[in-house]
Amino acid sequence: MTSATAAAGPFQVTVQPSGRSFGATGGETLLAAAIRQGIGLPYGCKDGACGSCKCRKLEGQVVHGPHQSKALSAQEEAAGFILTCSATALTDVVLESRQVTDESAFPIKKMPARVLSLEKKSHDVMIVRLQLPANEPMRYHAGQYIEFILRDGDRRSYSMANAPHTLVRTDAGAPSGPAVELHIRHMAGGKFTSHVFTAMKEKEILRVEGPYGSFFLREDSPKPLVLLASGTGFAPIKAVIEHMRFKGIRRPATLYWGGRRPADLYLDEWVRERCAEMPHLTYVPVVSNALPEDDWTGRTGFVHKAVLEDFPDLSGHQVYACGAPVVVDSARSEYTGLARLPAEEFYADSFTTEADKHKG
Repeated sequence: MTSATAAAGPFQVTVQPSGRSFGATGGETLLAAAIRQGIGLPYGCKDGACGSCKCRKLEGQVVHGPHQSKALSAQEEAAGFILTCSATALTDVVLESRQVTDESAFPIKKMPARVLSLEKKSHDVMIVRLQLPANEPMRYHAGQYIEFILRDGDRRSYSMANAPHTLVRTDAGAPSGPAVELHIRHMAGGKFTSHVFTAMKEKEILRVEGPYGSFFLREDSPKPLVLLASGTGFAPIKAVIEHMRFKGIRRPATLYWGGRRPADLYLDEWVRERCAEMPHLTYVPVVSNALPEDDWTGRTGFVHKAVLEDFPDLSGHQVYACGAPVVVDSARSEYTGLARLPAEEFYADSFTTEADKHKG
């Protein structure tokens, strides 16, 4: 198939079993086309690094752009799997993606955001609250993320840590517009996070775009939940917990939150308060590298392994995993293998850094 043919488009993309369809222009990735038209395909990094958008191609031809082999291996590609964030259509295409629903996508908007507050919660975690424009409210699912658009055009993604119903902020009893909460971890040498930790000030104006992502609670299922977070992967999980409390969702849910040391569980007290209010929510903190001075007496080791110890059979569960790629990837592999979790019941947001995205 020649590049001229590939550029001819538009091509029809149909998603089964929902039957939803959309058009993709020549040279446009399937994911970009879906986002543009409000079709809620699953995705995470949008850069071929995390594998969250992987789905099976039932019919048609595509060509892949650059992507990491851990996101889509040659064997998987040969078996008919594709990455929608990297694949462009050469013909009409039929995909299988059981996560697509009729109402899963909200409009994506660009908007200014003003820094309301900066709160350092640990040596490398800052909670940043941003005020959004009141005249154009952003609708989003608890668990989705926004992107900062930097001056040089680069982007940085951060999950919103508060549920949509908490958007309205008040000052001295008076509403002052919607506000989102972000949990930002300092990355050594990170262009944006270094600014957050050393130079960012209240009232600073930034530009953001969102909402993005397919990490949000599927409310049409009665299955019990495993919520798995490492580090600041807790942010979207926090939003989901707030949403469950607000909506009165009483499905049994067990939160496993992992950190290297106890201080990395920077909102531990907040979680314990929610557990006191939500009898169906259980909390299992896990620390991998505690030092003697931490006096840690709780669970130790890798957080995703703690889930397997407690739930050797996940066939009847849904899992929502968020955090470092190594944790998410290991959990996906072991839960869908050893623990018999159906692959379509593993929902993930892998926190890929800029370095992760540019690995071979």
